[in-house]
Amino acid sequence: MKKMKRFLVGIAAVFWFLALFPLNTALVHAQNAGTGAPAAGAETSAGEQSAPDETALPRRFREITLGMKLDNLKDALIKDKLFDFRGDRDVSFLPIRDQTLVETTGSSFVRRAFFQLRDGELFVMAFSLNTLLTDHYSVFTSLVQKYGQPSYLNPQEAVWETGDTRVTLERPLTVKYIDKKVFDDIISESAVIESRQVRLRQEFLNEF
Repeated sequence: MKKMKRFLVGIAAVFWFLALFPLNTALVHAQNAGTGAPAAGAETSAGEQSAPDETALPRRFREITLGMKLDNLKDALIKDKLFDFRGDRDVSFLPIRDQTLVETTGSSFVRRAFFQLRDGELFVMAFSLNTLLTDHYSVFTSLVQKYGQPSYLNPQEAVWETGDTRVTLERPLTVKYIDKKVFDDIISESAVIESRQVRLRQEFLNEF
């Protein structure tokens, strides 16, 4: 029973993670087929614009950087007037592999912000923007000017990606910075958990 309880807790945490970070984003490059397609200029050829450099994509927003520790993240949020961070009241601990969620409201351009840590290090930061002060086209244009054409593009999201980092612009208006290696590891683990769930369900059905 204890083993089954731990398994169900793990399943619930994975479902929470995929609800916050939709599966189409998680698998956008895990499959070659899908709704997303390489954006114009993303593939290198004569006369075409190449994809962004490995060093081009940011891992930092203001004073917040992917890979930073929880205490450093809290200090940065307290000091930054763009966020209405309330300290430990905005910090939640998730019941799967030492994951932590920091969720806070923002002022002016940022409506809400989400920060997820694994093993004590920040691997996802997401910013829901205020559509009264900015718009999808303006953000997209700014990102293209800085980092080139997106690697993948569909009506719901634009994705810029290197070996280590993924930056996405999504609808509704949200910008995400993702440590790709950690994120892909979590997706692989969620697939293993799903496979276990299927096996346990079949074993249960075989009891009849």
